[in-house]
Amino acid sequence: MAVIQLPAHVLKIGFPVPFALRDASGHLLVPRGTMVSTESQRQQLIARGIYVDENDSEQFKKALAGKLDSMVRSNALLGQIARATADVPEAPAATAAAARKSVGDPVNAWNNLMLRSSALLHEPPQADFGSRVEKLERDVVELLDADPDAGLLTLIHATTSELHQYSVTHALLVTSVCELAARNLPWSAEWLQSMRRAALTMNIAMTTLQDMLALQDGPVTPRQREVIDGHAGKAARMLRELGVGDDLWLQAVEHHHASPPGPLAQLSPWMQLARLIQRADIFAARLSPRKMRQAMPAIAAAKAAYLDENQKADEAGAAIIKGVGIYPPGSYVRLASTEVAIVLRRGLRANEPKVASIISRSGTPLGEPAMRDIRQKAYEITGGVAPHEVKVRLNLQRLLQL
Repeated sequence: MAVIQLPAHVLKIGFPVPFALRDASGHLLVPRGTMVSTESQRQQLIARGIYVDENDSEQFKKALAGKLDSMVRSNALLGQIARATADVPEAPAATAAAARKSVGDPVNAWNNLMLRSSALLHEPPQADFGSRVEKLERDVVELLDADPDAGLLTLIHATTSELHQYSVTHALLVTSVCELAARNLPWSAEWLQSMRRAALTMNIAMTTLQDMLALQDGPVTPRQREVIDGHAGKAARMLRELGVGDDLWLQAVEHHHASPPGPLAQLSPWMQLARLIQRADIFAARLSPRKMRQAMPAIAAAKAAYLDENQKADEAGAAIIKGVGIYPPGSYVRLASTEVAIVLRRGLRANEPKVASIISRSGTPLGEPAMRDIRQKAYEITGGVAPHEVKVRLNLQRLLQL
């Protein structure tokens, strides 16, 4: 039986599955119409890997892998990759709104996480370091489960607009990107836990230096280069001294700059985690400005994550694009109308996000952001816009209300 793997977000708690779900061998996991009633059930299915018989629905007959490779290598717009991504029904608006309400103000919630992360990563406590990382990790997952788009919007906006506290924002963004990407991979709950903790702490040996480099006017000094080159191994040693005994976590940190390209299944478990962290690290870094360089548009960051060292399609990079989209929330796009818009939420397809115009055709800021339907020809996305080109102060709470 030919099967096609589904993205993890096809499973909605409280809703019947639209198709019979199978494992990679085609064996039935749950019949069509089965209700996924708890997050635990959902995670167990995701860990097994969820697939559908390709004959069950026209929706899932579009193959992703081949199209991603040919389209990117031919320099096609990454937005076209959406044609290779299966459409998945979204939860009803009322359900999504209830999830968002459960965490109150997501912008403030993420800002509070940034403050906690800063204290933890700049001055890691010897006594309860492990429990504090565990609590931080759980809170990240809770916020992403409640409203992943609000999380991406807040973190990417902070990454692209604020040079201070770069290290903390970067750690949370990489962790969130890894989490959303890994939901498209057949990884166990234990792997996901180790992955998140590794992503949060991968740069713990150079946290202060990261903040300095973001603000530094000149090039990296030889001493700084020495710290950068040795930070992965030193981070693993520091984590051991802080009481971390999870070898998967430690090895992923130690190898997050040394994981080779190629199929993930051919790598060791910690190398698989390290590979995803590495590609997410590249993606987030390309979105981040420095004193010495400008940030890239999101579409360029996506391409950098997707193509490996040999300019071939990277499996971990493809998972990132599937997880966060080509135009993730918080990034900027130009419309056919010549307006500049900010992406608010991911859409059913990777190139159909929900956007709001913030700069008019004449180049002046709009008094109020205006929602645009990019499926209309007049408002099609024509490309990405780098953050430094957007000189508008944004109210994230107001944007999320749209």
